[in-house]
Amino acid sequence: MSDKKKSTKSALNEVVTREYTIHLHKHVHGQTFRKRAPRAIRAIRAFAEKAMGTKDIRLDPSLNKAVWATGIKNIPHRLRIRLARKRNDAEDAKEKLYTYVTAVPITKFKGLQTQTVDE
Repeated sequence: MSDKKKSTKSALNEVVTREYTIHLHKHVHGQTFRKRAPRAIRAIRAFAEKAMGTKDIRLDPSLNKAVWATGIKNIPHRLRIRLARKRNDAEDAKEKLYTYVTAVPITKFKGLQTQTVDE
């Protein structure tokens, strides 16, 4: 048996912004029509939490409008989102970082990769 310790990546040292394409259709497939948009919002939250490693996820109102634009039943199949990991300046904050999620308006999804955005 080895006494090596696992090195865990810490999200604390990085304040970074990335753009992802999330395939919402696979997250709501088979879901009841009246639960599709709320399920898509939960899927976006879960994706952001996993990708950025923060529990505190904040959604921009434009993202909410983009998901709900065609109603509760007909959500977009794919959505381009920008995840920004930022420092939490509140004194009584539980976590040091939070993730801010915004929608990126785009016409075609072909050939897009995950990109790190310089702000």
